[in-house]
Amino acid sequence: MDDRNGWNRDAAALTGATHSPPQSFVEQANVSDPGIYEAFAENWPACWERAADLLSWDDEYETVLDETDAPFYRWFPDGRLNAAYNCLDRHLEAGRKNHAAIRWEGKQGERRTYTYRDLYVEVNEFAAALRNLGVEEDDVVTIYLPMIPELPIAMLACARIGAPHSVVFAGLSADALATRMAAADSEYLVTCDGYYRRGDAFNQKSKADNARIGCEQDVRTVVVDRLGDDLPHVLGDDEWDYHELREEFAGETVEPVSRKATDMLFLMYTSGTTGEPKGVVHATGGYLAHVAWTSHAVLDVKPADTYWCAADIGWITGHSYIVYGPLALGTTTVMYEGTPDYPDRDRLWKIVDRNAVDVFYTAPTAIRAFMKWGAEYPGGYDLSSLRLLGTVGEPISPRPWNWYREHVGGGDCPVVDTWWQTETGAVAISTLPGIDEMKPGSAGPALPGIDVEIVDQSGDEVTPGEAGYLTITRPWPGMARTLYDNDERFVAEYWQRFSDPDADEWRYFSGDTARIDDDGYISVLGRVDDVISVSGHRLGTMEIESAIADVDGVAEAAVVGRSSETGDTEIYAYVSTERGRDPNTAVRQAIFENIESSIGPIARPTAVVFTPELPKTRSGKIMRRLLEDVANGEELGDTSALRNPEIVGEIQAEIEDDGSERTP
Repeated sequence: MDDRNGWNRDAAALTGATHSPPQSFVEQANVSDPGIYEAFAENWPACWERAADLLSWDDEYETVLDETDAPFYRWFPDGRLNAAYNCLDRHLEAGRKNHAAIRWEGKQGERRTYTYRDLYVEVNEFAAALRNLGVEEDDVVTIYLPMIPELPIAMLACARIGAPHSVVFAGLSADALATRMAAADSEYLVTCDGYYRRGDAFNQKSKADNARIGCEQDVRTVVVDRLGDDLPHVLGDDEWDYHELREEFAGETVEPVSRKATDMLFLMYTSGTTGEPKGVVHATGGYLAHVAWTSHAVLDVKPADTYWCAADIGWITGHSYIVYGPLALGTTTVMYEGTPDYPDRDRLWKIVDRNAVDVFYTAPTAIRAFMKWGAEYPGGYDLSSLRLLGTVGEPISPRPWNWYREHVGGGDCPVVDTWWQTETGAVAISTLPGIDEMKPGSAGPALPGIDVEIVDQSGDEVTPGEAGYLTITRPWPGMARTLYDNDERFVAEYWQRFSDPDADEWRYFSGDTARIDDDGYISVLGRVDDVISVSGHRLGTMEIESAIADVDGVAEAAVVGRSSETGDTEIYAYVSTERGRDPNTAVRQAIFENIESSIGPIARPTAVVFTPELPKTRSGKIMRRLLEDVANGEELGDTSALRNPEIVGEIQAEIEDDGSERTP
């Protein structure tokens, strides 16, 4: 990577002003000693004992890290523990059985609170039911549920009996479910009759039925009745009703199965470069220690808190920071079903106010939507309970970062901008809110004990301010153990590009591009393959989008490449403005000027297409591939799985009817 690609700007321009955490926050923070960085560096890998000390072990480990079979690293390999015991039993034993574990907010206005005792009882009953159905230790149980309490209950029930779970996001198709079940050799499925989508009943069981037909193996299925009379359903062969099973095993308890720290806790499928989903394997001990530690140190979670990660458990963020991290610490974790704007755009703030949420963790995509809707929505509620804000999922540019801090955090809440991946298991890059200054637009330094280097194509460290590839040079506890039944692919995808096996030097390749500044703060620019090649110049789409999003009046943007008649690639920018701000020539011109000043004229879009909103999946991800097809006039295929499929036609009509969006 060199200056010709247009990515190498002054690092200070990315981050803007810095902010220090308020002294009142520092005084109560779980981690506030700056010496922690040096302590971890001087005592690695034994430094990670303080993460393991947050857990209860059946058999204490003597070895922190076994590197003999790198890159298949083994954390706390001679220790034994059970994840469900750590999330439930030990809190009861500590006299906290009546403390709220989960507060659930349903899409239809339902509310349920589970104490740790309630959760313990239901997890045990369902664990007994699963065992009766034939689930044994190491059997993979697939869970295909929306955001209802039975989802974490099923996860913990599996963990209790030593059966790894594979949660498949409820919005994925029957084919996607079948593919994942076949890849995991999973013979057990937990699903539901359906769920509500913007008030309408949506049939989930029909998708599960179609997936079972597509599986070669016989599948035993448990069905949660979520919708009752709104969507009647019939159980067939090898199908059981969840609530009837619980009644059958009411009051039963199951002794938690003691697992090796290196045993698989769960399997999560994620996209891969070959198109085939990758089954990422996470081990019990290292993963649980890392998510507990980062919940404690980065998110500053305390047992007395009401903590809310507004993600979906179908993805890794929900696993780590809705279920395992907060429950291991014995806090109250909030779950909500649905979207932030249904039944109204004040829904999230109503939940924060009603539950007196202390820590709120969400995605930049959601924050940009909040900006677009207007500050009056959070402004209408008492958000003074909030002590800390967090962002996750993608880089956040300075404008939404500052809006979030000002209008949600009251102007002085620390904001932790976290970088991590399905494969890292837990946060790897972030400020520690009780220690570090915050730089809007920069995730921060690598966490204590994690060594990150930004390197060029040869694997040499780049100079500060220069873009490069984000790599991790030493193992960390939450890391993936391997890919399910595919060790070779695990090495090829993550460890081959910058490693020297002959010298026993292994470096994890994240697939992300980033830059580091003189203070060691890392700004993530986007995926390696999220680039547009214009006249030989490789431009990062994330950086162009950030430059557009920093324009006053812009809520969010998506940038794609379009093939021109000459064979060159043109840049198409789809832009959504903030509520009450009309898209006009002035906004378009400001976009051009900001891109040229921050990146260079080479990044100037050929067209800026204004749209009321961008097409998104139900999990909130912008469908850039679909926008690329629109720009290139390609067949779009089925768009019904989108949260807002109607917007696609509006964008097509805008491009066809209005030529003014093109660069003059």
